[in-house]
Amino acid sequence: MQQPPCFRSGALAGLSHGFFGRKGGVSEGIYSSLNCGLGSDDARDAVMENRDRIAGAIGATALLSLYQVHSCDVVTVDSPWTPGEGAKADAMVTRQRGIALGILTADCAPILFADRAAGVIGAAHAGWKGALGGIAEATVAAMVTLGAEPSRIAAVIGPCIGRASYEVGPEFEARFIELDGADSARFFHRPDPAARPHFDLPAYVAARLRRAHVGTLELTGLDTFAGEGDFFSFRRTTHRGEGDYGREVAAIMLD
Repeated sequence: MQQPPCFRSGALAGLSHGFFGRKGGVSEGIYSSLNCGLGSDDARDAVMENRDRIAGAIGATALLSLYQVHSCDVVTVDSPWTPGEGAKADAMVTRQRGIALGILTADCAPILFADRAAGVIGAAHAGWKGALGGIAEATVAAMVTLGAEPSRIAAVIGPCIGRASYEVGPEFEARFIELDGADSARFFHRPDPAARPHFDLPAYVAARLRRAHVGTLELTGLDTFAGEGDFFSFRRTTHRGEGDYGREVAAIMLD
């Protein structure tokens, strides 16, 4: 089976993982080509083939994913489930080998986690709402419950919308300052004083991971909105009025 290209992190070297984009699949049209979103209107057979290709690329028999709802809920995985039947949650952790944890995104930040010494991995979906609510810290806490130590955890933030692409309104900035303190203002930047703010999602997610005291932190620095040939983007699709969009996957597995 053809294996799609992906970005692999040095911080997770030796672990089966990958941040996959939109290349190397069989979907067509606006979903071209590696769309893995079962919630999209793409042909299910194409989505399943794409997911199988990703599973094969990391040596898994199946790829698990969640019904992501921008929450701070974390699921502990003990056994696989049928594709499309994942719990409503936004992160997964496990000690089980051979189970690939997959996070779907299209501008939100995927985070892959590992504590090699404890044999514990995790995967989380962090949009602005989940990041603000504490999904990063919740995932670390769930890993600790399985025996991980924060200082041993490597966390990698995958491709997501970058600061230059993420224009927001002043009310968006005000919400962060209200709920997370005045220091949150440093994640909002204006090209000039009269411009609308731009939110730095990956930097904010990184700050929340530092609060959780992870030992190693890495950012891919890849912008899904700007990288049209490589990534799906909800915001880009919305700007074009295309009606639907594909989803890319970040996945990790203990061999």
